[in-house]
Amino acid sequence: MTSEHPTPEAPQVTVRGEARLEVDPEIARIGVTVGARGTDRGAALADLTRRNSQVLDLVKSYGEAVEKVETGAFSIAPELGKHGRAERVRAYHGRVHITAELNDFTALGELTSRLADLEMTGVDGPWWALRPDSPSYRQARTQAVGEAVQRAREYAAALGTTLSALLELSDTGLIPPPAPVGGMRMAFAAESVDTAPPLDLEPQRQTVTAEVTARFTVQPPVL
Repeated sequence: MTSEHPTPEAPQVTVRGEARLEVDPEIARIGVTVGARGTDRGAALADLTRRNSQVLDLVKSYGEAVEKVETGAFSIAPELGKHGRAERVRAYHGRVHITAELNDFTALGELTSRLADLEMTGVDGPWWALRPDSPSYRQARTQAVGEAVQRAREYAAALGTTLSALLELSDTGLIPPPAPVGGMRMAFAAESVDTAPPLDLEPQRQTVTAEVTARFTVQPPVL
């Protein structure tokens, strides 16, 4: 039976294995903000509803290229006059935020251009990412374990001996790609213009890092 505590008869070696992968993204997210403004609350709300439906219909028309579409925050609020004590409403502002997730980056460039071409519609993104169950995470973990074993063997070989048994393997961290920051923004268009050409969007490579710690016993070396 192997002891968990090192002894001259059962010396141990503890190593760390690391892996760092640069992989292509699997999905891209964009944020869409639809706006409306008017002096009449009902009219502003009607415009917002119409534009929101127009955006959703356009996004959903891309079929399987769109994996997910979600409506986030909705707001409609009055804008009060700057002068006078009376609560006089100058206009009503409405906004709806929509998030879309795509797996087809050619469709992404076309959809982004078409969305930005819509009236009172702003686009943010894209933000590139891997899926939570991406094979890249498993590949990084496998490589980290392989490096730990190889490193332990090299230490043992330097002592003129070999590994005996694995005592412990711990996952010290699978580090996903950093949270997206920045991204482009296409501001609200006052009115639709001629159809814009599809954007040529270059996917941003993703970095996945895995780390493990492994502890082995080795055959007693002859020193």
